[in-house]
Amino acid sequence: MSEHSISSVPPTPTGPAPRRRGGETLRRLLGNPLGLTAVVLLGVIAVAVLLADVIAPFDPNYADIRNILSTPDLEHPLGTDGGGRDILSRLLVGGQTTLLAALLCAGVAIVVGLPTGMLAGYYGGLVDGAGAWVTNIVLALPGMIVLLAVRAAVGPSVWVSMIAFGLILSPGFFRLARTAVRSVRSELYIDAAKVSGLSDARILRRHVLSVVRAPLIIQGALVCGVAIAVQSGLEFLGLGDSAVPTWGVMLNEGFRSMYDAPLNLFFPVLAIALATSALVLLGNALRDALDDPTGPGSGGARAAAAAAVAERRRAGADEPDSSTGGHLLEVRDLRVGYPQADGTVKEVVSGVSLTLDRGEVLGVVGESGSGKSQTAFSVLGLLPGDALITGGTIRIDDAHTVAPGDTAVDQARLRPLRGKRIGYIPQEPMSNLDPAFSIGYQLVRPMTHLLGISREEAGRRAEDLLRSVGITDPARVMRSFPHEVSGGMAQRVLIAGAISCEPDLVIADEPTTALDVTVQAEVLDVLRDLQARMGLAVLLVTHNFGVVADLCDRVVVMREGSVVEQGEVRSILREPQEDYTRTLLDAMLADKPGRAKALAAPATPNPSGENLETTR
Repeated sequence: MSEHSISSVPPTPTGPAPRRRGGETLRRLLGNPLGLTAVVLLGVIAVAVLLADVIAPFDPNYADIRNILSTPDLEHPLGTDGGGRDILSRLLVGGQTTLLAALLCAGVAIVVGLPTGMLAGYYGGLVDGAGAWVTNIVLALPGMIVLLAVRAAVGPSVWVSMIAFGLILSPGFFRLARTAVRSVRSELYIDAAKVSGLSDARILRRHVLSVVRAPLIIQGALVCGVAIAVQSGLEFLGLGDSAVPTWGVMLNEGFRSMYDAPLNLFFPVLAIALATSALVLLGNALRDALDDPTGPGSGGARAAAAAAVAERRRAGADEPDSSTGGHLLEVRDLRVGYPQADGTVKEVVSGVSLTLDRGEVLGVVGESGSGKSQTAFSVLGLLPGDALITGGTIRIDDAHTVAPGDTAVDQARLRPLRGKRIGYIPQEPMSNLDPAFSIGYQLVRPMTHLLGISREEAGRRAEDLLRSVGITDPARVMRSFPHEVSGGMAQRVLIAGAISCEPDLVIADEPTTALDVTVQAEVLDVLRDLQARMGLAVLLVTHNFGVVADLCDRVVVMREGSVVEQGEVRSILREPQEDYTRTLLDAMLADKPGRAKALAAPATPNPSGENLETTR
């Protein structure tokens, strides 16, 4: 790409990038009566427990033998237990240990189960199999027997018991995260994030974790409640450390004096019931509040040299490599297959060869199942995990090569090219935008990550890009979420995102399939204008010969994974050599004499610069 084309969309000061609507979740939570009740109740318990050392009238282990099993009075507001110890003081101080131990249990379960479940769901294969095998073993263990064995081995330590219990509960988080991630890992917006150049870690943290967020919160709240109940149950059975005041120890002591002082049993039961109920209510209220998608703000600017990126591209354009004949993209004898149950490999792409130069538009056309999208995904390095490149090579300026035998995981060597050198315009625009993030965030984040520019500059560039694709109110669109814009506008957003990091090559996979006819024409106008202004190389995957005639310089016709015919667009349209090509053309042009006549006429560019009118 030339220096001129890199600066063809100059940034102008138009305001900051969109910020996270952080108060929305809190507003929805407090607007829910159950949520407000849970927050107030947990807040009171937390404050009382945290300030226990200040507000507790006595030391929790101080025994006043003159006031054994005394009824509530001014000196002892909740009375005393069988050892003459103040119940209020023990309740407050014991709450510290009880609640902290419950948080420890939930924390261990989350730290162990969540990341392993996300990795298993995202990568599948051996990672998923190993994780599921370990999880099944842990689930097969009797939890109470394990806790009793731990207690016998290390003594009556509430902390060790809760760590062990957290490990026992971690399979629940593993399965929760694995199921949620598997439901979204094949979503198109995940592929779009990969093409933007984001690493797997960032995709998991930014796009996938948001899917697990709501069920994780309610599961965490439930685990805290269960941990309090199990901890109190063990101590009620006398398996705890009686020297450490906890609500469970108080249950044990109250039970022994239940007939003489029933209130001694009532107060710890009430504390446990209120805490566990509030946690469950809070989890459900937070789940409901998080159902309204909000977009998190982006992080700080990343120090990098954007000028060095542009210089590298200019050098690549000025000094073509002779080994590829100066081609930007060269695909030679590409073969892609999928392993079958009987040990064979079924090829879906067989011996595809094509080249693409800078500033050129190459159309890949064919019916559904012809292998055109598999070819494009091979160039992007986005083939499914079980795909196997069985032959051929893919070269980008001869600097990055995919060789035979590469799986989709091995194609990770193409990851540095995504976003920087290769842009991607997918079909189904609404499915390729993450519904949990604002449009502005999804445009800004790749630029801050790949170009190393500040968030403010990326926001200005994003608004300029939206203007360049025909969006008249970019500031409003930046603040919007995907469900708040139309399909045509979402496709324009994806086009802006594809060129946001100044790629040399843009792969457009059926970019107008999901749009109305009039909107298709507008989007094609945008693509045509951008390609001409920026000198992009475009690999256009489509089944529509009208789109090919309107945009492309050359065309490759595919059928059943093989190239049937390729050449200059006008030559193929006027004089197709293969029956299959003629069949496709007949299907597109049948009963349309006006278009057939236009194809047969010599090329006469009109004043607007358009060559053919096959899409009008």
